[in-house]
Amino acid sequence: MTAPAQRDDLAATAASLTPVLGRYFERTWTHGVGHRLYDTAGKAYLDFANGIAVTALGHAHPRVTAAIHDQVDKLIGPVSAIGFAEPISRLAAALDATFPDPLDSVMFLNSGSEAIEAALKLARRVTGRPGIVAFRGGFHGRTFGATSVTTSNLNYRTGYEPLLPGVYFAPYPSAYRDFGGDEEAASASALEILRSLFGTVIAPSQVAAILIEPVQGEGGYVPAPVSFLRGLRDLCDRHGILLVIDEVQTGFGRTGEMWAFEHAGIVPDVVCMAKAIANGLPLSAIISSCELQERWGRGAHGSTYGGNPVACAAGLAVLQTIRDENLLANVRARGAELATGLGKIAAEDDRIGDIRGRGLMIGVEFVRDRGTREPDSSLPDQLMAACADAGLLVLTCGHSHQVVRWIPPIDVTAAEIAEGVEIFGETLAGLPRD
Repeated sequence: MTAPAQRDDLAATAASLTPVLGRYFERTWTHGVGHRLYDTAGKAYLDFANGIAVTALGHAHPRVTAAIHDQVDKLIGPVSAIGFAEPISRLAAALDATFPDPLDSVMFLNSGSEAIEAALKLARRVTGRPGIVAFRGGFHGRTFGATSVTTSNLNYRTGYEPLLPGVYFAPYPSAYRDFGGDEEAASASALEILRSLFGTVIAPSQVAAILIEPVQGEGGYVPAPVSFLRGLRDLCDRHGILLVIDEVQTGFGRTGEMWAFEHAGIVPDVVCMAKAIANGLPLSAIISSCELQERWGRGAHGSTYGGNPVACAAGLAVLQTIRDENLLANVRARGAELATGLGKIAAEDDRIGDIRGRGLMIGVEFVRDRGTREPDSSLPDQLMAACADAGLLVLTCGHSHQVVRWIPPIDVTAAEIAEGVEIFGETLAGLPRD
């Protein structure tokens, strides 16, 4: 329950804001320090939401903040249309170095949705084909093209039809929900249905790109099996289709590798990135081979604000911090501790049906019955609100809001993981059963 003073403050500050934008909480935040957010009453919250995986290094990170302040005194405005600037070119080179060959050409944009739009345009123009294949339950953004390939929530699409033509959806390999946890069965079934789509609905010679999240985000924190991603790579190679990986939420070490596709040992044709790229400043990018972007053509796409110098300076600091503090190892270690802690809670509470994910991208799915796996669409939202009252920020996801997602900062400490798990377990135990 929001305190009266907090509600009054909210009413005063938010009266002119749109009612369209959804919010998980009705609190007003004043500042963030490290891994905690503070409200107007001065209460601190352990922030394991991170603006939905954006502030991956926490709030007011010293190295990132210093880079921002230094760049603000030099150059703020966009210059990409009239030339070059050091932080933009340096960040492109630094990002290039984190990818395998032949991914070596970076285009900067402003948001995850913009990155998806760019990837779709590139795929159609370069291949000369109209078709785009995406997966049910995927979330790729809210702009028109991105909405056209998004199915994680019906409300995101309702009232906007007809959307982008030539988009086809295939089942995502959801092992827990549809195959009793058998990843290989889920993978084999999804690949077979995709082949059937190519044989009955659209010829593969008409498909420009297959677009996939290596771990579905809004759709419920569902990792794609390694065999499925490898199968997609094989299909794309066989038919001249571009494989586009949406790393907007999974990138920058979130899953324990710099890029989640690395778990499968594949190389995509195009990768979309955003969210954690500048630790809170608006920035996104796509990367592909230079040869592919040369075929796309000069002036075929562009962005006035893409690659803002201040955001790029922050992005450089993010990459340097991930490297210098060995944060990929931290993600793997803290992720294992988080999964273990959540597993102990699940062993004592049968309302938890599944715990899944990679690194520090963990989903806890709640069910009404473990046997039937019927999703519980009410408990997770209650739990999220109660955890916030107790000082822990976690979010829900999934088509029925049946999943609580954990996205702690990638430099989170063992003590903070233990604190978060303790709050979560005690809060869940205090919520009555239906």
